[in-house]
Amino acid sequence: MEKHIENFLNKVSLVFITIATITLLYLYLHTPETCIPPNTPITKPHLKFPSSTCDPSLNRPYIDPDKKRLKLWSSKSWLSQVSSFTTFFQSSNILNNKTKVLCVSAGAGHEVMALKNMGVSDVTGVEIVDSLPLVKRADPNNLPFFDGVFDLAFSAHLVEALFPLRFAGEMERTVRNGGVCMVVVEECGGEEVDAIAGLFRKSMFVGAENVTLIGMRMTRIIMRVGVSSSL
Repeated sequence: MEKHIENFLNKVSLVFITIATITLLYLYLHTPETCIPPNTPITKPHLKFPSSTCDPSLNRPYIDPDKKRLKLWSSKSWLSQVSSFTTFFQSSNILNNKTKVLCVSAGAGHEVMALKNMGVSDVTGVEIVDSLPLVKRADPNNLPFFDGVFDLAFSAHLVEALFPLRFAGEMERTVRNGGVCMVVVEECGGEEVDAIAGLFRKSMFVGAENVTLIGMRMTRIIMRVGVSSSL
């Protein structure tokens, strides 16, 4: 009796193994149909499982990064913002072609391109997320540069920093003695300007003025690192 049961179980196991093998072969050789609309008039591609028409690589055409970048740089929005930054920097009267500039929290790099277009050859843009070739990845609160290597540090995002005092301190640290820290913030005056200037503990306040940047009314604040002279 026990021998009979053992033979029966062996036959059942063999049947299940055969079914499993056939199922795996079917899945391996056929494209899954779960993601193909039933009325789609297409011929299934000869793909190996698990590739299917659901695979993103089949539905998303490859876009060359250089072409994508050039398309962005030629857009009306991009050109408008670069032009606005160009006007902004030209009105500051503190730059020349040999000025070494650091743009902190430079985003996609509008200000970096504006400076380069003006003829400033030594411009470095940094941001938490890089946007090459204009902006490199770096922590604004822990900049990877030696002390005093730049003539000018600029940022349009100081007030958005998680640690504003640290942010301002890193800008100061990387600017040479006598160099400039320049920030632009939402239009303000009086005590608000004093509070922002107070973040730059190793610099002297030079001045603040209202400006227009990328279509918004803003205030430009300029600090001279380590000295009390005005621009």
